[in-house]
Amino acid sequence: MSNDSTANASTNTPNLANVKIVLVNTSDCRNIGSAARAMKTMGLSQLVLVDPIEMPNGQAQALAAGATDVLANAQVVNTLEEAIEDCGLVVGTSARSRTLPWPMLEPRSCGEKLIEEVPNYPVALVFGRESSGLTNDELQLCHFHVQIPANPEYSSLNLAMAVQTLSYEVRMAYLAANEAQFAKPASAEDEEEYPVVEETERMFTHFEEALKATGFIVPSHPGLVMTKLRRFINRARPDTKEVKMWRGILSSVEKTAKQLAKVSGEGSAKGDAESKGQ
Repeated sequence: MSNDSTANASTNTPNLANVKIVLVNTSDCRNIGSAARAMKTMGLSQLVLVDPIEMPNGQAQALAAGATDVLANAQVVNTLEEAIEDCGLVVGTSARSRTLPWPMLEPRSCGEKLIEEVPNYPVALVFGRESSGLTNDELQLCHFHVQIPANPEYSSLNLAMAVQTLSYEVRMAYLAANEAQFAKPASAEDEEEYPVVEETERMFTHFEEALKATGFIVPSHPGLVMTKLRRFINRARPDTKEVKMWRGILSSVEKTAKQLAKVSGEGSAKGDAESKGQ
């Protein structure tokens, strides 16, 4: 029996089938084929293509070599949000920190963190466009960013090379976790349950609505409030119970804001009526 099948015997053991490799807006289908080959050599099979400019064809299949099954089973979606909505952990590849510093991981710790959390839900490793990478908005959908520390004098990595490098780190972390699983049983008390992206996005939407209701965010001039709030919350990594607690707090804030607005409105109306009476 192989290491992969042995490791999957326990529900608390990492399952590489739940590791998504997400390619955003890829322009050359040959890169998709090469990325599929890089994935399969490391035991990864779940490929998600976000709005590819060129769909995989014969050229992609040729470069995929024996990984045409990964290509054939690739999921194609329109947006990054669709690709990661069921994921509890999302790591985006970035050549540098943009606009605001974001929690960063080294490739080694990236692989370890993905494998640490993959028993609980799907996780995703997101790669951007060949020429420009991920946009700031796309990077803000990620809990962490990862940067490959290439030679600063020649840091040119093509898409497939980047996929291969980080997939290798995922594989190494997986094998280490597999060995540790049978050496020492995991304690359920130590495990934290994190929400999937869809849940955290609803929380961010709720935050924005509540802050608008209190007047903290002015709709015509929102500024960077939500961007900074995203950075703060992603850095803190609230678990599922904490997200539910925040939703409760925000509901209470909205309720109080509406009550105050109602009282203020009634007071203004009464004042107008008294003025007209005089």
